[in-house]
Amino acid sequence: MNYKIYIYMICTLFSAFALSGVNFEKIMKKNRIWEARILAMFLTLALGFLTSSFFLALL
Repeated sequence: MNYKIYIYMICTLFSAFALSGVNFEKIMKKNRIWEARILAMFLTLALGFLTSSFFLALL
């Protein structure tokens, strides 16, 4: 059961690393830095959860 937590954490870190290459500030309106950071945080958590769920389903 503890291995699931590690897989969730690793996938979330990998998704944060992958999304760090995307410049969300250029996509968003000007002077909306906090909204871009919150969007990146939610996308990181969602992508990490989906990726880890996929790997856990394979196991």
